[in-house]
Amino acid sequence: MAKHVQVKSGEGRMSASFDAGSGAFRAGTDVAMSVVRDDESVRVIAGGELLLSFRFDGDRGTVAMSGDVGDPRRLVSGLSAAAEALFGWHPSLDRLVLDLRGRPAAASTLARDGLAVIVDGAPVLLPEMLMQRREAWLSDAARPAFPLSYVMTGGKRHPRRPPTPAGRVYSRFIPWLSDVVSFRVVDIERDLALVHRWLNDPRVDAFWNEAGDLDKHRQYLSKLLSDPHMLPLIGCFGERPFGYFELYWAKENRIAPFYDADDHDRGWHVIVGEDEFRGRDFITAWLPSLMHYMFLDDHRTMRIVGEPAAAHLQQLRNLDRAGFARIKNFDFPHKRATLVMLLRERFFADRLWQPAAKDTPLETQR
Repeated sequence: MAKHVQVKSGEGRMSASFDAGSGAFRAGTDVAMSVVRDDESVRVIAGGELLLSFRFDGDRGTVAMSGDVGDPRRLVSGLSAAAEALFGWHPSLDRLVLDLRGRPAAASTLARDGLAVIVDGAPVLLPEMLMQRREAWLSDAARPAFPLSYVMTGGKRHPRRPPTPAGRVYSRFIPWLSDVVSFRVVDIERDLALVHRWLNDPRVDAFWNEAGDLDKHRQYLSKLLSDPHMLPLIGCFGERPFGYFELYWAKENRIAPFYDADDHDRGWHVIVGEDEFRGRDFITAWLPSLMHYMFLDDHRTMRIVGEPAAAHLQQLRNLDRAGFARIKNFDFPHKRATLVMLLRERFFADRLWQPAAKDTPLETQR
């Protein structure tokens, strides 16, 4: 159902009609924005006010500014939201050429911020650069990279890791679901019963071997939260929790002896605990979003690794589709595993945050 809203511009009050469901693309974290479209008109709305407006030509891949640019920061945030929406709505687009109507200072601002590159005098937005700008997805995007300092843990030399964050760390609007996927750090009092139920699911326990009572799982989560190399997360679609994730720094993890781990390689484990969130549409939302978070969290992370069971062929096919390469099989004490690896360059250059072609079934498990 279309929702009619009044939005303000710098030149008075104007109105815009947009579909608050599938027609509106939600963007941003600190300042929530909606990108709405009406034929070739694209508007970015924040707090009921018109932030920016554009004319989009899909055949030529061009975006032309309408009206005054105003504050340069407003241009950067609004254009970033509009570009994310357009690349999401049109996955075949590999670039957007921006017409700023003779505003060289604005072009310089975009180039300095890494939102655009200048090609033949015109600003060009590339999806692989846009998706590496942390502001649109990380809750603490202004946090700088953690200073490099080495420590020893269990005989392993590795970078000192940042303190464990709290609350929501990442969110992204998924256009094919018209919903937001997000990840938040486990809160034991809030999440213990949920994780306890999932770990006791026989299908999960077949891979995790962590079934037990509440006290066992309280201690389990407490240990993870106090370990700087681990980060336990709850995944949500909207406000509905669907899964549990454990992220780890590979250098000090049990996987490190089995390959040449770099200082900022990262790995992960997953439980999708709710059956209603299994299937292709969901895995093509949460899996690349989790990879996106790990690459954005520290720009020095160049590789993401995993070690699924070598016999778990469906999971390996899922990872193939997500861009992971199978490196080798090896033996953990508790299982024969396959080392898989995703390169930062491939994830962004091949735009792997978008769904793959629908020609193979997908399912989810550790």
